[in-house]
This record gives sequence, structure tokens and C-alpha cells, in this order.
Amino acid sequence: MKKFSLLIILGFVVLGSVVRCYGFFNPLADWHSWRQSDTASVARNFIKFGFDPLRPRFDDLSNIPSGKDNPQGYRMVEFPLYQLIGATLFRSFHYFSIEGWLRILSILASAGTILLIGLIVSLTSGTFTGILAAGIYALLPYNIYYGRTILPDTQMVFWSLLSIYSLMLSVQQKKLLRIGLYVLSSIIFAIALLTKPVAIFLLLPVCYIFLKEARLTVRYLLSVLVYSVVALAPLLLWRQWILQFPEGIAVYTWLFNDGNIRFKGAWWYWIFSQRIGNLILGYWGLIPFGVGLISRGVKKESWFFRWWLFGAIAYLIVIARGNVQHDYYQILILPVISIYVAKGVVFLVQMKSEFVSRVASILLAGFCLVLAFAFSWYTIRTYYWINRKEIVDVGKIADQILPKNAKVIAPYGGDTTFLYQINRQGWPIGFDIAKKISMGAMYYVTVSATDSDFETKDLARRYTVIARNDTYAIIDLTKPRLP
Repeated sequence: MKKFSLLIILGFVVLGSVVRCYGFFNPLADWHSWRQSDTASVARNFIKFGFDPLRPRFDDLSNIPSGKDNPQGYRMVEFPLYQLIGATLFRSFHYFSIEGWLRILSILASAGTILLIGLIVSLTSGTFTGILAAGIYALLPYNIYYGRTILPDTQMVFWSLLSIYSLMLSVQQKKLLRIGLYVLSSIIFAIALLTKPVAIFLLLPVCYIFLKEARLTVRYLLSVLVYSVVALAPLLLWRQWILQFPEGIAVYTWLFNDGNIRFKGAWWYWIFSQRIGNLILGYWGLIPFGVGLISRGVKKESWFFRWWLFGAIAYLIVIARGNVQHDYYQILILPVISIYVAKGVVFLVQMKSEFVSRVASILLAGFCLVLAFAFSWYTIRTYYWINRKEIVDVGKIADQILPKNAKVIAPYGGDTTFLYQINRQGWPIGFDIAKKISMGAMYYVTVSATDSDFETKDLARRYTVIARNDTYAIIDLTKPRLP
């Protein structure tokens, strides 16, 4: 790759990083704050309870995630490497909050992914396509928002692409460097799976590279075996380890096909119309995306990107309900979408036909990209909004007046965002108050303090009210009122 082309890609890396700083200091109460709060609380609790990556803990003590009461707040999902690094940075450098450091890690992972997309696509499809793919990935409004959120998905995408790129480079190197990059790729493959196991769908090109280089020799078969063991063993060991903590393992079978939604009208509508069509590509981006899907591309890329596309489609099919339920699940397919949009733009720009004006096709490509970014941003801008600011304000008040070791009941429809703002472990839902008190609940904090809230009204009658107005109430459950 020429230096000038690399500089352009690095320019998109810088630009992509800068735009992802938008809303950097916002409180953790924006779109999908529930999942972000669960992720961030693991990092914060490393600071509170000690660095024990084998026993990560979050704030939710309820039975909502796993179906079992979770008195220690174990969070046994993905291996908490992301939170561990964030907590370490926070403890070492106190300039930012724990949320700030986690957002910085997400932005850095996004920046790394922009660079990797540019390098991988340039290596296989040409420099111009690589530059476009990197730029599109950097500037998609959907990706800008999720590229700075506190979620493990952005880390997963970065590690997956780094593993693929390392393996691609290993094929081109001489023996010693080849082995080093090969081993590095397998280690990074393992990190990607530990970060989030669905990375396996994004890593499908690894299989293609192996098949393309396949040779019926003992050395080759042994190398594939070693790679597979190194890549898969850590995840298998982690999954075996967490079986000791069933209360911390979130129910996940619903992600596959709950409600038998796969291939139903709702599946097609939510994934392909609302998510890919509207949120990600702003409708107009579907034109270059569709053109990219049917274009042959250069001979050098062969079936490389097709395997990536198959992986993305397989992910949408297998994790059918999860992709319908949550729009952040589509973070995984963003590299594939960006690459095929770029391929479509290149086809339109370079198209030569006696029936189609080249100037018109170039203008169409540019027009599609501008409208795609504009219409996507029109919806995505609302993701940054803090629609329930009272939970942030009341959370600060409760954090200041409650004991540091207090366990609280913070009803918010099962959403842990309010609990996170209070900075305490507890229950994100009311009901069965007596049982929660027996499990250690000491305070009840609510932002629904009106007379129509019968639970708050009843507790205020039976226990000591620390603070209450029309917005919130904080009730001490350890001090019953005298009859």
C-alpha cells in the first residue's frame, strides 16, 4: 500500500475517533443503558470488591437475568477482559471516571477496526475500495453511536478482525515470522471468543484461509489442530468454569428462536427493513449495498468476502430472536455491510456502459451515501438523549446519603440503569419486599413517588422516610415506624 493511501485511512481513523467522542461525558442513561450499566458495573465492582476476573460481579442481585436469586451479584457471561482493562486504567489514572475509561477503550477498538478494514480490503480488493470501506465504517451514524458505548461487542469486532488480518499476513511471510503471526492469530481468535462467543460468525474467513492454503501433509494438519486448540480451549474452559455459578449465568436460549420468530414476517421486517435498511443504511445506502452484493469484485478477493457475508447471514439466522429484540446485536455485521457498500460504490464509480452515463453513476453513488448518512443520523441522534434525567439526579442524591455497603431496591421495570446510578448492588424491581429485606435490602429508592404508586405509599407508611417529594422517595427499610 502506498503511503498516501495509508495516510487517508489513518485520517479516517482519526476522524472516526473524534466523532465518537460526541456525548463522551453523558451519564450512563442513554439508549441501551441497561446492557451498558450491567457491563460497566462489572468494572466498577472490580474496584469495590477486588480484581477477581474469574468471579465478576455486577449490581443486579435479582433473579431476572438467570431465573435464580443472585445474592453475590455474579455476572457469568462473557469473560470480563474489557472491564478488567478499564478498571485497571481507572485505578492507575484517575483523570476520567470508570465510564470514561470504558468509553475510551470502545473508541480505541473502533479506531483499530477502521484501520483493519482499510488494510484487509486494500489487501484483497484494492486500495480505493479499502479506503472507502474504512471511511464508511468510520462514519456510519449507527456505528458512531455504538462505537463509543460500554458494550463488549465493539471489542469483539476488533479482536476478530485482528485475528483474521494476522492470519492473512502469516500466509505471505517466511517461516519464522509466519509461525509467529500464525500463533498470534490463534491467541487473538481466543480473545475474540472470550469477549463474546458470537465472534465465531465474524471469524468465518479464517476457515476460508485454511481451506485455500490446505495441503494434505502431516505438518499442515498438525498446525490446523494446534491453531484450533489454542483458539477454542479458553472459551471451553471459561464455559466449564462458570457452571459453578448458575445464578450468574443469564438465560440465553431465548436468543435463538424465542416465539418461533425465525423467517417470520417480523424477523424480516425488524432486521432487514428497520435495522439494516433504516438504522444502519438510512434506506439510500441499500442501493450501493445491493450493487456490492451482485458485483464480482477483483479476482484476487475470490470467495473471501463471500465467506464473511455467509457468516453475517448465519448469525442473523441462528441468533434470530436476539437480533430482533436488540438493535446493538447488529454491531457484529457492520464490517461486512461497510465492505459491500464500498464495493457497490466502486462499481458505480468505475462502471463503463454505453447505456449508462458514468457521471450520472458517480453522482448517484455520492447522492446515496449523503442521504444514507443523513437519514440514519436523523434516527440515531435520539440514541444520545437522556430521557429520564431524574434517575441520574436521584441516583446522585442516594449515593451521597446512603451507606456505601447498603443494598437497595430501585424499581425501574427490571432495568438496572437506576441501580447503577445509585452506585449500589440491589434489586431493579419492587414487589415481594419482605423477601428482599430478608436477603439484605436496606433502602428503597424510587422515582415514582406519586400517590398512585401503592408500593411506595405503603412502604412510606410502614418505614422511615429519609427524603421524599413529587419526584422521588428514599425509604429506610431498617427502621419500621412505630404503630
